[in-house]
Formats: sequence, structure tokens, C-alpha cells
Amino acid sequence: MVLKSLKAPTLKKSVAVVGSGSWATALVKIFTDAHVHVHWYVHDETQAEYIKKHLRNPNYLSEVRFKPSRITVSTDINEVVHSSKWVVLAVPSAFLGATLQQLTVSLKDKIIVSGVKGIVPESKCIVGTYLNKQFDVPLDQFMVISGPSHAEEVALERLSYLTLAYTKSANAVQLQSLLKVNYIKSIVSEDVIGIEYAALLKNIFALAVGIAHGLNYGDNFQSVLISNSVREMNRFLNKVSEFERDVSNSVYLGDLLVTAYSLFSRNRRFGNMIGRGYTVKGAQLEMNMIAEGYYASSPVYEQAKQLHIKTPIIDTVYHILYQQKNPKKSFKKLAKLLD
Repeated sequence: MVLKSLKAPTLKKSVAVVGSGSWATALVKIFTDAHVHVHWYVHDETQAEYIKKHLRNPNYLSEVRFKPSRITVSTDINEVVHSSKWVVLAVPSAFLGATLQQLTVSLKDKIIVSGVKGIVPESKCIVGTYLNKQFDVPLDQFMVISGPSHAEEVALERLSYLTLAYTKSANAVQLQSLLKVNYIKSIVSEDVIGIEYAALLKNIFALAVGIAHGLNYGDNFQSVLISNSVREMNRFLNKVSEFERDVSNSVYLGDLLVTAYSLFSRNRRFGNMIGRGYTVKGAQLEMNMIAEGYYASSPVYEQAKQLHIKTPIIDTVYHILYQQKNPKKSFKKLAKLLD
């Protein structure tokens, strides 16, 4: 796999960001700190008005304060998307379809950057495929921005690494420059499909680690579970996208580790609740946040079966979440399959 830095050309200092959650807020912070003007779509009118008045997002990363000259907040998605050639999507995958259905502005001439780490439920497609099929977005105008990074640490300006996946190198060059701040190091890769899938697979595996923790499995077992998850991810990626990749690179293994172990991880937290006896609905209500691994596990399970991929960890998570299998019994069976 090719991982390299690229020389930066002249910038266009404006981006549109669609989404108002923690990752969207973190991206707005990075862009504005890099002296880029952000046109920001915030769907909730009360939240949008609060941000305009107080220059903070009241619901997510509220400690981050924005400069008024660097953000334009709007509840009109068409106004925001029309404002810039660059459109950054940072909404939960479960809501992406409904959000984009409001569009009357074409996406065909935009450079789309996906920070969405999941599958679009209506289509059961990854975001790049969905945009290509539904909105005629050319694949060479689509990019993926992935980790390993948590929004909360970006807010604290702790050194974080982002991987930018591209098919057109000029776009990667510009995006690197748009994200150029001292607490972000960006790496580029041509593995667009692999990185998009890896970003959603790691959420399922982190959810599995959370279930294990909730069931009182210790660090020893969790380390075995994660090492098996890496191999399972590699099998899946090799089947869905032929590419010379090394899954030990940070965008694959690193992103999996931070999502599986970090206290900031909502997927680990969701899994932990399931392991402790919560129902899916109960865990969702308690968290009041989206755990992408839940939504991804069903279509990924189906895809793995169609492609005849051996995925015991994904299978176990699916059976627990969607077939109400007993977590304790399911993990006893899974433990016998791990090495």
C-alpha cells in the first residue's frame, strides 16, 4: 500500500460541513484552526441559533469555541452545500440518507469527503457507493477521512493522526493543506474502499470488546479478541477490495485499537452495556448517542455470508444484537473459536 505525503498547491479556503455531532464539531475546529472558512449545516434550529450566538456547540465538545469570522451556520443544507466545492459529510450513517434527500443542489461537481463510519441502511452500501448510485458523484471526486482519532482528543488538541483516502491525488493534496494544524498529522492512501470498510468494521469489533468487558472477561481475553479481529478484518477487506494493504498500519489496526480500548468509544460503551444485561433499546436510550457498530453489524453479517467470509466475531455480535442470543453463552462459543 502506498502511504506518502504530497506537496501542497494553492488552497481554496472554504468547506461545507454537514453534521452537528462530535466528529462534525471536531472537523469544524480543525478546519477553522487552519484558517479555513466553514459553512456549517446544523439541522436543529435551536442548536444552530445557540452556536451562532455563543460560538459553541451546546450538545457536543462544548468546550470548543469558534471564531465568528470563520463559521457560517445554517439550517438550510442546500445553502451550505452550494457555498463550497468541498463538502464534508459527518452525520451518523443511519441519518445520512434522510439528510441528503433534502438536497436540490447537485453533488456531481463537488468533492465529497466522508467522515461517516458506517453503512447507509436503506441501500446497505458504503457511503462512496451510495453517493455514486444515488447522486451520480464520480468516484474520483469522493474521499474518505479516517482515524485513528477521537473527537474528544481533537477538541483537547492532543496530537492526532488522520488518514485521507483518495483516487485523485490533487484532491488529497488540497485536503491535507485544509487540515494543516499543529495537532493533526495527515497521511494519504489510495485504499478508498478498504479504509471505508475498515472504519465501519472496527466499530463492530469494538462493540464485541465492550460486550466481553461487560461480561467480565479480562485484558488477556480482550487482547486475543482484538488480535483475531485484525485477522477477521483482513479477510473481509481482501474479499471486498483487492489492494496491497498492510492492516498493521494505523488506519486499520490503530483505529481498531483506539475504538476498542478508549473510554471515549461509544461502540465499546454500547457493547459493555449489552454485556451487562441491557437490551439494545435500553442501551440506546441510556447512551442517547449513535453506536455505528450496531447499524453496521447486520448488513456486514449478510455480506460476509454472501461472500463466504469466515467472520466468527461479526457473527457473534449479530446474533446477540439482532437474534437476541444470550451474550454469555455466545461468547463461550466464540472463545473456543479464537486462537
